[in-house]
Amino acid sequence: MRGSTAGFPDNFQGDGTTYYTLITVLDLLFSAVIVCPCVVSYWRSVWTLMDIYVAPNNKLLSAAISTSIGICGHLFFLLFQKVLENNFHPDKNRILFYLVSRLYTVCFAFTCVNGWRGPWDILTIHTQTDFKSLMVTTAVGLVALISMRALRNVSSPPCVIVNDSVKGYFEVLTMFRVTVKEKVSLLILDCLFSVLVVGTLVVFVWRGLWIMVDLFLFPEDRVASAHGSLVLGYSIIAVVYLLQPLIRSICTKLSGASRLLFADLFIIFSLVGTINVWRGIWMMLDIYFLPDDVALSCWITLVISLTLLILLGCANSLLVRGVYIDAEEPNGKCVVLPCYYLRLIFQAEKLKKINKKMRMAEKVEKYEVIDNNHVVTINTISSVVEENSKRDMCHLQRL
Repeated sequence: MRGSTAGFPDNFQGDGTTYYTLITVLDLLFSAVIVCPCVVSYWRSVWTLMDIYVAPNNKLLSAAISTSIGICGHLFFLLFQKVLENNFHPDKNRILFYLVSRLYTVCFAFTCVNGWRGPWDILTIHTQTDFKSLMVTTAVGLVALISMRALRNVSSPPCVIVNDSVKGYFEVLTMFRVTVKEKVSLLILDCLFSVLVVGTLVVFVWRGLWIMVDLFLFPEDRVASAHGSLVLGYSIIAVVYLLQPLIRSICTKLSGASRLLFADLFIIFSLVGTINVWRGIWMMLDIYFLPDDVALSCWITLVISLTLLILLGCANSLLVRGVYIDAEEPNGKCVVLPCYYLRLIFQAEKLKKINKKMRMAEKVEKYEVIDNNHVVTINTISSVVEENSKRDMCHLQRL
C-alpha cells in the first residue's frame, strides 16, 4: 500500500489551474470510492478465509502459520527482486511480463495479508484488549516508528494509490537501502529488520487504533458502529484532502525536526481517517453481503476486487511492501498524498504526443530533395518551401 511522491513532477501539465484541480479531485475520488473499497474487500476476504480454512479450532497455530507465510514470503520477494527485474521486462516479452507481474502481485498480496494477520492475532491471544493495554502497544509502535523516521509506512488507500507501472514493478525498498552488490549478510539483516521490526510496529499501531474504535464507537450496536466508522472515516479523509495545499505550504516553510514533526502529525491524523474507512467497509461487508454464507461472500469479493484492480492497473495498491522514510521528499512534497492515477495517464498520453512530434521533426530535418541529380539537405519544411519558391521565380523570369 504505502507510497511516495519522490520522483513525481511537482506539476502535471494541463490546460491551467482549473484542469489540474479537476484531475486532482477525480484522482482523490477514484482512490476513495473505487480503489480503497476494492483493497479493503480483498484484505477482508483473504483474512476471513484464512480464519475459516487454516486451523480454525487452534487460533495460535493459525496465527503462527500466517506469520510464517508473511515472513518467508516477504523475504523471498525482497531477496529475489533483482532476479525478477532482470529476467522479466516487456521489452523482452510483453505477454510473459504481464503474466508474471500479475502473478507476483497476487502472491505478494496474499503474503501481505498473512504477514499482518499473524502478528495481529498473536497480539490478541497474548495481550488484553482493554484501553490501557491498547494504549501501550499503540504508543510503542508510534514512538518507535517516529524515532526511526518510518511513520509514513502506516499509510494506505484512500491516501495512497500504487500504480502497476513497469518501472520498479518488482522493487521493494528496505530500511537501510542495502543493495545486492554489498554484503549478502547485511542485505539479509536489512530485510529481516524491515519485515520483522518495521512491519510489526505498523501492525501494532493499526491494531491498537482499530480496537480502540471498537471500544468507543457504539460498542453495543454493531450496525451503528459500522455506519459511524464509515461516516467518520470519510469525513476525516475529506478534511485531509482539503488541507493538503495548506499543510504543504506550511511544510515548505519549515525545516529540520519541526518539519518532520508536523508531517508526522498530519500522517497520524490521516491514519485515523484511514482506519475508520477500512473498519467501516469491512464491517459493512460482514453485515450486509451474504452474512449467512461468509465463505461465499469472501470468495466473491476476493475475485471481483482483485480482477477490477488488475484491470484498472493499480493492483499493487494491495501490497504492503517496502520501507519509506518520513519527509524524504523535498520541501512540502513530504505531505502530498500519492493518489496519482488519471494524472499519470494523461501525462503519459501527452508525452507520447510530444515524442511523436519530435520524431516527425527529426524526419523532416533528414528530408532530402534531389534537384538536377544533386542531393540538397533541407533542415525544415519552411526551407523546402522557400527553395521551391525561388526556383519558381527563376522559371517565371526566364519566360
